[in-house]
Amino acid sequence: MSAECSSYLSADKVLVGAFSCPRAGGDARAVYCCGFQDVKYCCDDPHSFFPYEHSYMWWLSVGALVGLSIAAVVLFAFIITVCVLCYLFISTKPRSKLDTGLSLQMAGKTSCYGHTL
Repeated sequence: MSAECSSYLSADKVLVGAFSCPRAGGDARAVYCCGFQDVKYCCDDPHSFFPYEHSYMWWLSVGALVGLSIAAVVLFAFIITVCVLCYLFISTKPRSKLDTGLSLQMAGKTSCYGHTL
């Protein structure tokens, strides 16, 4: 198996000719053409930067976007759950104080020893 890297202009605006992967004297496992539009090289990873038109690893960016999307959905679900639980707690709270069954009215004046004055 081999791949062809097409010619390209380097960052210094120098034309680099096309070459085949793996290169002579290079790693025999590097059968894919990888790199950016201005730097190409042979590698053993089929998920490379090249031939995408942007100079970054698009397949990693898609993975990052999927991961961030999942994290956002989980965070949104957590916030909704907390809001619903708070609403249920507040709405089911009794509106008036509970009757303790004790009367707090004074029946009469008493001294420290329990005698009525």
